[in-house]
Amino acid sequence: MNTSPKVHAMIVAAGRGSRFGASIAKQYVVIQGQTLLQHSVARLADSIYIDQCLLVIAADDDIAQALDFALPIHYATGGAERWQSVLAGLEAITATGANDADLVLIHDAARPAVPCHDIEAVIAAAMLETYGAILATPVADTLKRSQPRIDKDGNDTASYVERTVDRSHMWQAQTPQVFRVSQLRKVLAYVATHNLPITDEASAFEYLNLPIRLVTGSRQNIKLTYPDDATMLAAILNI
Repeated sequence: MNTSPKVHAMIVAAGRGSRFGASIAKQYVVIQGQTLLQHSVARLADSIYIDQCLLVIAADDDIAQALDFALPIHYATGGAERWQSVLAGLEAITATGANDADLVLIHDAARPAVPCHDIEAVIAAAMLETYGAILATPVADTLKRSQPRIDKDGNDTASYVERTVDRSHMWQAQTPQVFRVSQLRKVLAYVATHNLPITDEASAFEYLNLPIRLVTGSRQNIKLTYPDDATMLAAILNI
């Protein structure tokens, strides 16, 4: 009998991507003939662990369900904050019979170029952990902490270097991030109770000092955040 935990894949696609600056939500930007969301689902479909995917979308999203995907798709409605969207997805997964020891894989729709071997690696690592594991890359560039230049009227006019930040233990978080169902439920409840700001799910675990394993990922797993990123993603997806 197979006693390995089941992997439940979730893509969070309820955001608007205001920094990208487009009139359409960035998960629906088309590159190489498909939306980023379709590309991201297709990458998950390559994994031996994943046979379906839950998409967490905005309540007024009328695009996702009109698209064709590489996996069977289920839907949940997201919230105003990221943690609310993830919690909605977790509740939907639990309603389908997920066990506490199962794994939830959370991926960003705006990361359409994650390599399959990275997906496999982070899942395999999470299976060995009590709480979970995330993809990340060690910071390669020199990091500078800034300080603002304030004019006589109190306006922030420019930023200047304050100091160099030690990067020896610094990592850039990516997705997928993979967690135990019961543990993710616990930390999201803590975030909700204390109204805590989180930018990814791993940061919720950090508030409770719970160890999340870092798995080195590929630098091609970039996120569409700014317009220039689309050019790089197009090149990567064309490889």
